Amino acid sequence: MSDQAIIRITREIKQIENSADLSIAVDYDEKDIRNVRAVILGPPETPYQFGFFEFSIKFGKDYPARAPSVRALTTNSGVCRFSPNLYAGGKVCLSILGTWTGQPGEQWSSAQGLESVLISIQSLMSSNPYENEPGYEHAKSQTDEENMAHYKAKIRHETIRIAVLQPLESAMGISLDATSKSPGYEKYLSEADDSSEDENHTSTNAFIDLRKRRFLWYYDSYVQLIQSESAKETITPKLPFHRMPFESHGNTMDGHFDYPELQQRLMYLKGKIMDETKNWQAQGLEAKKNELGIAVNLQRQYEQIVETLKNHKNYSIDLTLVNGNPFLWKLTYFGRPTTPLEGGIIKIRIHLSPRFPEEQPRIFVETRLFHVRVSKEGVLCYFPRRIEEMRQHVEAIVAVLEEQEPPYDPRTTVNIEAAKLFWGSPEDRKKYKRTLRRDVERSVEDAFE
Repeated sequence: MSDQAIIRITREIKQIENSADLSIAVDYDEKDIRNVRAVILGPPETPYQFGFFEFSIKFGKDYPARAPSVRALTTNSGVCRFSPNLYAGGKVCLSILGTWTGQPGEQWSSAQGLESVLISIQSLMSSNPYENEPGYEHAKSQTDEENMAHYKAKIRHETIRIAVLQPLESAMGISLDATSKSPGYEKYLSEADDSSEDENHTSTNAFIDLRKRRFLWYYDSYVQLIQSESAKETITPKLPFHRMPFESHGNTMDGHFDYPELQQRLMYLKGKIMDETKNWQAQGLEAKKNELGIAVNLQRQYEQIVETLKNHKNYSIDLTLVNGNPFLWKLTYFGRPTTPLEGGIIKIRIHLSPRFPEEQPRIFVETRLFHVRVSKEGVLCYFPRRIEEMRQHVEAIVAVLEEQEPPYDPRTTVNIEAAKLFWGSPEDRKKYKRTLRRDVERSVEDAFE
């Protein structure tokens, strides 16, 4: 491969890493940048919503004259077909990749690149993937209508089971009781570390922190989906999935519904992630005791931020270390005039990992706050510009809390009830503001109790 091709691949990776697009993340083999891994977030309001779908991308020596080769890794170890275009064996049928016959003008050109490939794959995760099956345009029967509903129903189930739960359970060493194992789970666990190509091996490395943080963001959405699907009379525990006409032996999405089990696993996984977060405190104190570089670095960053706040006479933020631990920060935000939190006293805890910045901070708002960026259990959704600088994290936290007109984006609205009111009718918006205002006023009372 020419130096120009390597430069181009490097530039394309950096563009995605620096992009504000929350739907795509990439990582690469440091020994060979031609081997790339990517995670695509399942689009909101589709059966794939907030699933983490992983892909392997390999660039050939003739790139960009020819398209890279792409393999789907989120397949439950090769037994689950997630779309008419995403095969159980990992094949991705897409015209720009040359794996599917498309219309004129849909073929690969050197003007395309890694980002366009990932966006094209994401487009396959549509609100009605049954329509992607060739010949669908001629199928208008009642049977096809029923198949569409059946297909979406099982994709919703398997998205939570395979694209959300399994990789995190594997990474955290969580095993299921023998009586409750789902189809393919034993094979999934036994093959988790067998190959660099395996979906779970990849997940336990580059993207596991991303999955954990997003899991906390979207936890309420997963629970809401489970409750909504469980309430349907047509979906009962142990009910087998319907097989689609285009699914053939070895390339299917077989299994059965079991939402009660998925809900138990969600709750247990969340508890394990929260336990891990709390354990960072003890690990951090040990790192401080041993004068490890990360402890010294975070202590220095904290001191620099406090000094900057003092020099700029910024009285809206008070920052302290809990018990002198540089891995647990307490941020108190005093709501500034003309902001939604005017007059409030908002208490926030910043949990830092001894592996920062590879593992990013987890932020919890301790004050009850009805806010589109704060989940019911206080998880804050925010976006620092530079992940290795804690000053950027603090600034991003404040910016998110003060934002008055956030753009509509389901990927960042982690409080479902608040989001419905904020982007609802004018009367809904008023109700949102009243509820938020009550929490702000209550925050002052709670601060002095």
